[in-house]
Amino acid sequence: MARLLVTGGKRLVGEVPINGAKNSVLALMVTAALGQGESVIDNVPYDRDVATMSTILKELGVRVAFEPPHRLRIDGSQLNRSTAPYEPVRQMRASFYVAGLLLARLGKAEVPLPGGCQLGSRPVDFHLRGFEALGAKVQIEHGFMKAEAPRLRGTSIFINRSSVGTTVNLMLAASLADGVTVLENAAKEPEIVDQAILLNQMGARVRGAGTDVIRIEGVPQLHPAEHTAIPDRIEAGTYMMAAAITGGRIVLEDVEWEHFRTPVVKLQEAGVRIERVGPTQVLVESPVNLSRDVRLRPVDVETAPYPGFPTDLQQPLVALLTLADGTSVVRETIFDRFRYVDELRRMGADVRVERDTAVVRGVRRLTGAPVEAMDLRAGAALVIAALAAEGQTRISGVELIDRGYEHIEAKLNALGADVVRVDDEGAPASATPPASLASAQSEPSMSTNTSLPAPNPSQA
Repeated sequence: MARLLVTGGKRLVGEVPINGAKNSVLALMVTAALGQGESVIDNVPYDRDVATMSTILKELGVRVAFEPPHRLRIDGSQLNRSTAPYEPVRQMRASFYVAGLLLARLGKAEVPLPGGCQLGSRPVDFHLRGFEALGAKVQIEHGFMKAEAPRLRGTSIFINRSSVGTTVNLMLAASLADGVTVLENAAKEPEIVDQAILLNQMGARVRGAGTDVIRIEGVPQLHPAEHTAIPDRIEAGTYMMAAAITGGRIVLEDVEWEHFRTPVVKLQEAGVRIERVGPTQVLVESPVNLSRDVRLRPVDVETAPYPGFPTDLQQPLVALLTLADGTSVVRETIFDRFRYVDELRRMGADVRVERDTAVVRGVRRLTGAPVEAMDLRAGAALVIAALAAEGQTRISGVELIDRGYEHIEAKLNALGADVVRVDDEGAPASATPPASLASAQSEPSMSTNTSLPAPNPSQA
């Protein structure tokens, strides 16, 4: 198991390219498999979650070919297995999206209940109720969801809690259902809009994505399309906070300003200068100078569904606030995500958790220590804290960080950080390419469909 050795105290300066949105690409991959023929997805991050989804789709009969550096070709024509593989599905939450795919295409699905980062109870009840409303018979047996519906039928579904995963899955299922499906209290995240754009390019009829009411008129089948994934707003936010805690000055490249306005507002409240400097460029400049005791101001934050403050940036924000000049209060309303706080305390942070709220009393310094990443975003939080800590921090559990950040040490080092990946013996190591993506490069190339419809964002 690899570790990251981070020597703190280096100011981040320079430009950092932001990858395509991992959370969006996972939904786009399953969406592409709905079609009859080869679809192309560009701006795909080369990370472990994308590799895991690639493995799952291949096990179902879908052809997946990866073209470095950031393109996937996906052909669902040969989708022929209704049972999803247990082990890869257990590795991440988004794997449950294949339930909607299988019900829509094959009329039946057997999918293990999903795993992923340990973020407390996250049942799939809303997904199952939605499938039942569409006419499927659903039961849970031996750790599997088993659902069957010779033909799904459109209906009105109220999603009890605005859920990205439920919205993704029901959009997949409803796209090939008979009649019209209306999703009320649907998730409004940019990733949902991105999925709707691809669906419409494939011939679906989806309206209202980005609002809390989405209308899907089912069609008999979908054709292939070509689509470029949106930038990763969570990766962008992570690098903003890394720059902020080190007193850095960086430019984020290839970002969509409108997608992370709430984190920008909160960082500006803390004293960070953030502004657009180009169509897809954002400047982040921090006043922090710990040697002169120039620190950020404390802020209060409550996570919320989009357009609120994203739960995936809660942990990196808490890491940033450990060095603020005062007390901050961070309330987590979506998941149970405070188990990582003990690791920050090892580094000298003063954080107290009371149920769903963290009270962060800023300290004057953090010190390097051996810590462990508890999940993907907790790992990012530890990296952020380590960048500003005195001495060296040894972070284990790097494979979790690799789930959502492509070559994180290379990007940070390009900005002036001192981050080294080492193996169990302490020898330098490089990020291991995700196996299923690396193998996909050697697959027989799939022919490119030259009649792909041009992208039309207004369709969503």
